[in-house]
Amino acid sequence: MDANQAHMLTGILDAMADGIYIVNNDYVVEFMNKAMIQVFGDGVGKKCHEVVNHSAVPCPWCRGPEVFDKRQTVHEEVYVPSVDRTYNLLEIPLQSSDGTVSKLSIYRDISHRKDQEYRLKTSRESFQSLFDHVAVGVYISSKEGKFLDANPALLDMLGYTDKDEFLQLDLARDIYREAKERARFQAMIEKNGRVIDYEVDFRKKDGTPITVLLTAHVRYDPTGRVLGYEGICADQSQRKQMEQELKKAHDFLNNIIQSAPNAIIGTNMQGDIIIWNQGAEETLGYAASQTIGTMNVKNLYPDGMAHQVMRMMRSTDYGGKGKLRSYPMTFKARDKRTVEGNLSATIIYDEDGQEKASVGIFVDLEEQLQMERQLHKTQEQLLQSEKLAAMGRLTSQIAHELNNPLYGIMNTLELMKSEIPVGNKRRKLLDMSLSETVRVTDMLRKMLSFSKPDQEERTPVDINTILDEILLLHEKQLWEHSIKVVHHFADNLGKVKASKNQLRQVFLNLISNARDAMPEGGRLTVATEGDDYFIHITVADNGSGIKHEHLDLIFETFFTTKTDSVKGVGLGLSVCYGFIKDHGGDIKVESRLGEGTTFTISLPVCRQQIDSR
Repeated sequence: MDANQAHMLTGILDAMADGIYIVNNDYVVEFMNKAMIQVFGDGVGKKCHEVVNHSAVPCPWCRGPEVFDKRQTVHEEVYVPSVDRTYNLLEIPLQSSDGTVSKLSIYRDISHRKDQEYRLKTSRESFQSLFDHVAVGVYISSKEGKFLDANPALLDMLGYTDKDEFLQLDLARDIYREAKERARFQAMIEKNGRVIDYEVDFRKKDGTPITVLLTAHVRYDPTGRVLGYEGICADQSQRKQMEQELKKAHDFLNNIIQSAPNAIIGTNMQGDIIIWNQGAEETLGYAASQTIGTMNVKNLYPDGMAHQVMRMMRSTDYGGKGKLRSYPMTFKARDKRTVEGNLSATIIYDEDGQEKASVGIFVDLEEQLQMERQLHKTQEQLLQSEKLAAMGRLTSQIAHELNNPLYGIMNTLELMKSEIPVGNKRRKLLDMSLSETVRVTDMLRKMLSFSKPDQEERTPVDINTILDEILLLHEKQLWEHSIKVVHHFADNLGKVKASKNQLRQVFLNLISNARDAMPEGGRLTVATEGDDYFIHITVADNGSGIKHEHLDLIFETFFTTKTDSVKGVGLGLSVCYGFIKDHGGDIKVESRLGEGTTFTISLPVCRQQIDSR
């Protein structure tokens, strides 16, 4: 080979990407191309094993005798530790014209490919390990409805031990509880390319239903045709069982809450209602749909009470922190009425001690409180009757003892008047004494009414007629006190079976009290109204009024608001009260200090008139 040919060959070898060197039969490097020099350095003139493997002895993979002695071409894969690379090594014998043999070695770097192959192998092994050992079922299925592969977890989940048997199953017929679910699954996955957490019922080998959660995607061929599906199946049986048990517990608890006879109300910490049982519906009139998520509990409490209740629950003074035990409370019902009762409430905390909600139990005590008030009223009436009876017995004795001397005094005074001229000063004193004696006898007569009421026979009387007569009789007296009288008498009122004189005494007493309450003048209103069962008589003034704390006392014996002892000793209204009650009626009073007083008397209509209708 001449110099030009050698130079050309060297250029060709340098242009190649593979590392190439030539060694003689003494393993001395005679040539290295640029690719070889770049990796191993320039080693021309050195032993090849010194250049390639930095070793004083031939490389472990060296097959020089086969090349040099047997003239064989050797092709093998070697790993060179010195450069941490794997090569595809091709060694070719070269025989010169003089018969000597050289070795041409071509090192093709396959490290990257080997690394990829290793990674692929590792990945396959990892995937297979995951496929075989993952706790959820993994499968590959065909579009036609056969399993192509399935992991042990899926077989175990569905009760199969023989994989070959499993791969012969028809999905729609043998696996899905309802065959139509297979078609629905295919439609969904082929439309979207995948399904995520699709819940469906499968059937085990023994026919037992099992709920699974499917997550899968479509497998396509290079042309985009659907080959089948692959994915995972998660057993939901335990979750389903827990959900059912939780639902049973929830339903049981909800049944307890709903069946409770008392109102149970739950709210979040903003006061929005989240629990409203049937007891609350019956007590307060709102349906659950009108309160849960739409109403705040503040709308049920009196103004400002909701915040006060929360402050009490957060305090330790009302049953412990977070609790309120049996506290008297009023709620506003749907029909605007006030419902009275007791409230017990508690704050619900989370595991970190943060307030999450509150729940209260309201016990409606309206009937009980009404009964207690009625009992109290009955007790007061009984006490009043006992007072009247005791007073009657006492006054009966006193009146009988005093009447005779008083009448003697009155007769004596009348005789003395006849002996003294009218203009004499002593005559005036006698008139005053006689007037006071008459007042004493009038007081005794009132006292006798307790023990021995007027025995006048009761007959049907016209209330309007009695009132008209009394107003006419006292018209001049009231006019002199600058009191204007206004009356409104209803037409066609029924009659009342009563003692006329006792009713006259009641009306006279009320008019007299009204006159005393308006010393500077005022307005007196007398009115009647009625229905088929009761007649209501109203006597109202715009005088000084009665203090609120005295309203419950004015019908008691000897109680009076008059500071002037000359005007009375507190028997007038007691007598009136006794007369009205004795006639089966009722008397009520409303008053505001400085604005006036209104008495309302209710008397039953004569029964004969009701029956005739």
